[in-house]
Amino acid sequence: MSAGTIAAISTPAGKGGIAVIRVSGAEAIAVVEKIFTAKPAKQLTAVPAYRLLFGEVHDNGEKIDEAVIGIFRAPHSFTGENTVEISCHGSVYIQQRILQLLLSKGARMAAAGEFTQRAFLNGKMDLAQAEAVADLIAAESAAAHRVALQQLRGGFSETLRQLRSRLLDFAALIELELDFAEEEVEFADRAQLTALLQALQNETGRLLQSFALGNAIKNGVPVAIVGQTNVGKSTLLNTLLSEERAIVSDIHGTTRDSIEETIQLAGITFRFIDTAGLRATSECIEQLGIERTLGKIRQAAIVLLLVDATRPETFTSIEDIHAQLTDTQQLIVAVNKIDSAACHAPCTATPVVYISAKNKQGVVQLTEMLLDCFHRTPPAADETVITNLRHYEALQRAQEALQRIEKGFAGQLSGDLVAQDLREALYHLGSITGEITTDEILGNIFSKFCIGK
Repeated sequence: MSAGTIAAISTPAGKGGIAVIRVSGAEAIAVVEKIFTAKPAKQLTAVPAYRLLFGEVHDNGEKIDEAVIGIFRAPHSFTGENTVEISCHGSVYIQQRILQLLLSKGARMAAAGEFTQRAFLNGKMDLAQAEAVADLIAAESAAAHRVALQQLRGGFSETLRQLRSRLLDFAALIELELDFAEEEVEFADRAQLTALLQALQNETGRLLQSFALGNAIKNGVPVAIVGQTNVGKSTLLNTLLSEERAIVSDIHGTTRDSIEETIQLAGITFRFIDTAGLRATSECIEQLGIERTLGKIRQAAIVLLLVDATRPETFTSIEDIHAQLTDTQQLIVAVNKIDSAACHAPCTATPVVYISAKNKQGVVQLTEMLLDCFHRTPPAADETVITNLRHYEALQRAQEALQRIEKGFAGQLSGDLVAQDLREALYHLGSITGEITTDEILGNIFSKFCIGK
């Protein structure tokens, strides 16, 4: 995959004002020179790096387009190889024609993520930074952008390097003891090593705990809007979105399936899920909708239970829903229709907010409660947050190995068994940044990138 000169369209599919076609590899400049003539004429292979040249793209004398090319020479480019970026007009025909010309002159079509993979293989970034490139492209909120940018700059990688360096010093002492096992010499102070292990576990534990925040930032906080029929769930969703997204009707059971939409609050994406109303029914389609509602409740980080201030019988659902939640789930009770003449207030220890979804009363207070339930404000620019499941699982395995080492010390386990756990912890930490990796891992990671990146 890493051989030869590659080419791909790097801008989104379809027509636009400008399109960018990227070429990378040892022969990138020579390949582009076969289809591009600079004005005034210059030999591209002799042009210094970091130059923009205007000229024409041609095919055997036929003018295809006027374009601007940027030349980057190895190793000072994104991929670490000779790279040319062609900025042409965004016609789909022009893009495809230029790409076909490049392929006919010696380049091959780049695979998904191959430009970034080459950057990793050529030492321009580590594996965690390479994955941050994809996260940066996919970022849909200020918080997601900030976290991805911090990881791309190497903040997470630096934290891991420090952890691994301390662990390597530790491992070297243990391995040295194994070399002198017959003399029963101890080179490592057990008290200091135990303190180091505890410090390492605290740091990996902090990173693991940050995954809940990172996952929410990356994928959005799932909020299930639940309640009995006709309490105003769809009206509330429409109010939060400021658009008529869900059908609103006085007929019970109008919402049969869940509707999911996202909004951003203080830089955090919240995924609101409007669900079917909860009630006893014999209608089979509505029953399916209620079953899906119960499933969405189990998946939600926050359950927003709506009750009707004019219907005290809906208050009974508070305890019913509360009993279904786990310790990690949050419950907010929103008492709707407070603008009605006859209002009642529920008696409950659960946080309550009083609203009128129709007239937008109390919506600001509701959004503040949602942020409070999330517990966290967006992370600071220098805060290390885990957003990647692969990183989380590797850290979890490293943490388990560290715990086994600590227990091994306490139980006076033999040095060779402790050394094995040490090697395992080092392996898992190294797998995150790519210091230790396999073709299978690389293939799985970069296949999820878009072509041209």
